[in-house]
Amino acid sequence: MKAKHSFAHIFRAFAAISALTLLISCGGKAAPTGQTYAPGTYTASAKGYHGDVTVAVKVTKNKIASVRVLKHGETPGISDLAISGIPKAIVDSQSLAVDSVSGASFSSKAVIEATTAALKEAGADIEKLMVPGAAAEKEADVELSADVVVIGAGGAGMAAGVSAHQNGATVVILEKMAKVGGNTISAGGAMNAVDEGSETAIKNKDSVALHFKQTYEGGDKKGDEVLVKTLVENAWASVEWLQSMGMKFLPEPFTVTGGLWPRAHKPVDPVGTGFFKTYNAYIEANKGIEVRLNTKAEKLIVENGKVVGVIATGKTGNKITVKANKGVVIASGGFGQNVAMRQEFNKQWPTLDETIKSTNHPGATGDGIMMGREVNAAIVQMENIQLLPLGDPETGSLSGNIETDVEKRIYVNIEGNRFVDEGARRDTMTLALFNQPQKKLWIVVDAHSYPEGTVKNNFNETIDGLVADGRAFKGETVEELAEKIGVPPANLAATVAEFNKHVASKTPDAFGRTLYSVPLDKGPYYAGARVPTVHHTMGGIKIDAETQVIDVNGNVIPGLYAAGEVTGGIHGSNRLGGNALTDITVFGRIAGANAAQGK
Repeated sequence: MKAKHSFAHIFRAFAAISALTLLISCGGKAAPTGQTYAPGTYTASAKGYHGDVTVAVKVTKNKIASVRVLKHGETPGISDLAISGIPKAIVDSQSLAVDSVSGASFSSKAVIEATTAALKEAGADIEKLMVPGAAAEKEADVELSADVVVIGAGGAGMAAGVSAHQNGATVVILEKMAKVGGNTISAGGAMNAVDEGSETAIKNKDSVALHFKQTYEGGDKKGDEVLVKTLVENAWASVEWLQSMGMKFLPEPFTVTGGLWPRAHKPVDPVGTGFFKTYNAYIEANKGIEVRLNTKAEKLIVENGKVVGVIATGKTGNKITVKANKGVVIASGGFGQNVAMRQEFNKQWPTLDETIKSTNHPGATGDGIMMGREVNAAIVQMENIQLLPLGDPETGSLSGNIETDVEKRIYVNIEGNRFVDEGARRDTMTLALFNQPQKKLWIVVDAHSYPEGTVKNNFNETIDGLVADGRAFKGETVEELAEKIGVPPANLAATVAEFNKHVASKTPDAFGRTLYSVPLDKGPYYAGARVPTVHHTMGGIKIDAETQVIDVNGNVIPGLYAAGEVTGGIHGSNRLGGNALTDITVFGRIAGANAAQGK
């Protein structure tokens, strides 16, 4: 059965996000289309990324009165702006010539196509409806002030904003995109943390010390030891902080890809949406935090050597000046979508040109790093760019990934052969993938991972839905699966048999794998294609343990803080899976608190 979500369900799940979302529109007055419609409500569907998107369009004699998405199966957190914003844009402009939402082009296209079909049934002249609405007039310049100004409304920025408010500050958060979320909202949701001494930690033989050791050594001992210590020692307190604001996690931790240990805590809500439901609920319940979307920070204001504000540009090109009474936090994310920047600093990978896509959202272009450089902030470890071997072949996103627990799957190349330890570091797995034919792998799992077709992955997608959409393949036997994915059946059968021997004996295989759970011996079997994708840029602005920005001479820049992927020096040359969400929460929380106190 294909995964379907009612509009009401999606709306409830993402009401918190939508409340902070500026809906996309062409703005201004409606285009003079001279349309005449047959009054009524018309429904139509179009193909989205995960099946049909169905809309209901209500028209009067001369006007599109409303466009509503009735149902869809698009990925939550990634598609929500398209699902809500495109209908409003069409109504506001009385035109079908509206812009797609960056990062959700499939969903945008589906909404527009379905609306087009409905309007055609209503008797519309579609050609006339392709005339764009009038451009919005430039708004007046704005001057604001707050105790703390935060650049970026992703996971780190929202954590900083909420933390600053909890420490007595008024806050303005500036976000250049049309929605909150950044990379975090479409992340897998895994957050590493050790509850020292708990039954779970004892059962998994885990500790804060082991988390430190694996993080530091996993980054080839190139991370700042003080920052790594700050990360792991504040991880569980950050989980508790989120829980105190209502965020819920699943009861058992798991091993996320490249995480090396079962200490990843997964939110109940899909992907990274739980973080923003939590932050937005806090913002709605408390006065003193303003989130300004479609507002691009351009320049830091410096007076007498201290950062005292931000100059930004609004949606219509107007100037927005925000003075900070106590501090500015840069939390604008990394540069995974800036191909020129990737190529400039790349020293590790065969190429990071436009052929290598990214999991990052379109706004991850390194703006904050460049603003930091303009005020002489030190920039460190820019060459440390993490790739994953798990990108969607078409988009580079992590959506559509069929893997569940690391212990329950294998990777094979297009010849049906394994080529790497699937529990290894992310850079090890990805470099191995670059050396495979077509730089392509197949994840292979069985019914142990998906005992029911309705079991969901980290992106709230069911295996049945992925198979129905042609993004995964199913076979009752290993040989049948091999035929469907185009690999030699004998090779895949031999690969699975050899893997199962090591599962039974719990002995390291030829690649050194030691993480095992159950054999691949229970049909049906599933496979999904994956390619290398840019995932995390680990270089950026240098900070200390208090998140104060350090300049090129090793001194603190007064009034300036940074947190999240915009910073460098925490993860070294390789970030452990599950540490990013810990990073943004721990350091975002610290940055907000210290900025509020003017440290």
